[in-house]
Amino acid sequence: MIRTVIFDMDGVIIDTEPVHHHAFFTQFAELGIPVSDAEYATFLGKSTRNVFQHLKQEYHLAPDVETLMKRKREIFNQSFDEDASLDLLDNVRVLIEDLHEHGVQLVLASSASKATIKRVFDRFGLAPYFTHLVSGEDFEQSKPDPAIFLHAAAVSQTPVGECIVVEDSANGVAAAKAAGIYCVGYASPHSALQNLSQADLVIQHFSELSAEKIKVLG
Repeated sequence: MIRTVIFDMDGVIIDTEPVHHHAFFTQFAELGIPVSDAEYATFLGKSTRNVFQHLKQEYHLAPDVETLMKRKREIFNQSFDEDASLDLLDNVRVLIEDLHEHGVQLVLASSASKATIKRVFDRFGLAPYFTHLVSGEDFEQSKPDPAIFLHAAAVSQTPVGECIVVEDSANGVAAAKAAGIYCVGYASPHSALQNLSQADLVIQHFSELSAEKIKVLG
């Protein structure tokens, strides 16, 4: 029986992907680097640090990674705070509340920074539902490396066989499967370039899930 649900954040709980896209491409323009949409799609699920480590090497960028990350965060934070239309994805709060009420432990495992996670959780009042918040900035390698999900299962004190992961990116799904965890792929309209074929179950909308259905997955 499933005891713990591990949620990704961006594209799963809230659709901040357009804000990240705006921040990254604004910065790419500032840096004068020709990142294509296809190349950008490979970044989804990775930490900002790993993205800029890759870009610094590929495009021989002069600023150090910390400086690049700081600038991206500045652009993201401004856009996030100014966008009054940002909201949780349809029906995801209903699912979170249903899982919480039925005693299923919730853990966040997101490639986002701790600062961004806090920004989202403070704005939408999500902290009471989650026992642990795990940020990708604490790991050497990003998804598809399984470390973040193995750590999430460990801190939840739940065997991987009694966890599921909810993800919307190919990198995230690959990380969950590498960790040996059942994975629900959310086919987000904002991540159409993502291959979710490795997921054990693919959903189009969170109304397809409930605590009752999730407990018997795996």
